Amino acid sequence: MPNAESCLTQEKVSNIMAGRWQGFEFTPVAKGFNNKAKFVTFIDGADMSTSVTVAGFLRPCEKKLAALYDVGVVVGGSLLIALCARLAIGWPIPVTGQTFAVLMIGALLGARRASLSVLIYIMEGAAGLPVFAHGRSGFTVLLGPTGGYLVGFVVAAYLVGLLAEKGWDRRMGTTVLAMIFGNLVIYAFGLLWLCCMILLMELPVGDGRVLAEGLYRFIPGDLLKIALAAILLPSGWKLLGPANLPAKENEHR
Repeated sequence: MPNAESCLTQEKVSNIMAGRWQGFEFTPVAKGFNNKAKFVTFIDGADMSTSVTVAGFLRPCEKKLAALYDVGVVVGGSLLIALCARLAIGWPIPVTGQTFAVLMIGALLGARRASLSVLIYIMEGAAGLPVFAHGRSGFTVLLGPTGGYLVGFVVAAYLVGLLAEKGWDRRMGTTVLAMIFGNLVIYAFGLLWLCCMILLMELPVGDGRVLAEGLYRFIPGDLLKIALAAILLPSGWKLLGPANLPAKENEHR
């Protein structure tokens, strides 16, 4: 699959519109840009209207700088999750800001960078750094009640990142759907692990206790996080200007 985000800048986007970018095969469907222009642009076979995340758009062109940039955003993403984990309420399965950070990182960084960022975060905590909720750390956290949710973070970040690479973060409606799918993945992993723990440890659990503790109490906060993401992500693309080429608004597709 072509690397559509390797060297995309505002200048190059402008040059694409004018049909002047050399070194790549591209097919401008419409030239010129104004508030009413509708177009789709392909570079090396990749549709630039949907195949670039925010991190990809801002990525430097020079190889060494690009490598440092990738390391920086991946590590920075793990630190952001750790920071949001400080916002924790409840025990033993706290309501935290982690979910919002994980899903936003997925949308901003893309599938590979985001999932790697979450993996690094989990490794930091397993290695002893106090990055988990309530400042906890150690491998035992992964084996505890929140272990399933932590594993689900990796898959959710990858899924949301994949959807963002397809342009789902450009519009409010698809952003909401992407965030819902990401949350469903986290719920699935978390609840499955809780059920396994209960069965293995033969813990006495009342009717609906697992859903009450592991699902229902998270829903109000997650709805708020989804609404916030639905506002921030499309607004961010609008600020980036020509980089935002939403596929659904394109009359040529």
